[in-house]
Amino acid sequence: MALESGATVDFQDVSVTIGAVPILESVSASVAPGSTTAIIGPNGAGKTTLILALLGQIPYGGRIAITLAEKPASAVRLGYVPQRLEFDRGLPLSVIDYMVMGSQRRPLWLGTARRLRGRALELLAQVKAEHLADRRLGALSGGELQRVQLALALTRDPHLLVLDEPAAGVDIRGGQLLCELLETIQRERGFTQLMVTHDLPLVTAHASHVICLNHRVTGAGATRETLRPAVLAATFGLHLGLPDPAVIPARESDASHGGCEGNAHD
Repeated sequence: MALESGATVDFQDVSVTIGAVPILESVSASVAPGSTTAIIGPNGAGKTTLILALLGQIPYGGRIAITLAEKPASAVRLGYVPQRLEFDRGLPLSVIDYMVMGSQRRPLWLGTARRLRGRALELLAQVKAEHLADRRLGALSGGELQRVQLALALTRDPHLLVLDEPAAGVDIRGGQLLCELLETIQRERGFTQLMVTHDLPLVTAHASHVICLNHRVTGAGATRETLRPAVLAATFGLHLGLPDPAVIPARESDASHGGCEGNAHD
């Protein structure tokens, strides 16, 4: 289902203090509609905190606006893929059960409604995970579980897809495959992607835009123009092995808007 446009996100002077510790300080940045924007920074920089503020899960100062062209704010649909899913891996819960449990009214032990099962299988197929449908959720690998969570996030046909370190706990090849899947699905659906990561290789290969964060914004904009040595040093510190901007790959979508890639307070 293609969307008219992805959502726009504007952070305006966003600040978060937990206890007496300032986590975010006057963060202002924008996420362009249809882009793949990565929030990057070291551990403890406030990346996940900014996402939790966006999702309304923690109090914050300032303003966060999520808008969609010619639509009321209430019309914007969000999808969210958390960094990790906390659950009892011994539960006798299948992937299909997990996919439909938020929509099905009758108890799961009475069986899955045919319509809901069909929709879940379609979404699993989009993320190359239809073969996992009847597997027990607790038996999945990290990469398999991430794909199932992505399928679940796509259930609402989101205008904005928020991902917190989606490649965390996944091997390099699995991370690449996940990013390629995200790019394909984004082209088909037209949503905006916003993700947090500290994985610079994935960012330079897949993100069209970046927000560099270390408690405050140290740089923001198109990936190739923003990831310069001075900005990276301000973000990660002087001892980071800085990439040569000349070798950052060009992306076909750079001409317009753009893939992939936390702990609380990260």
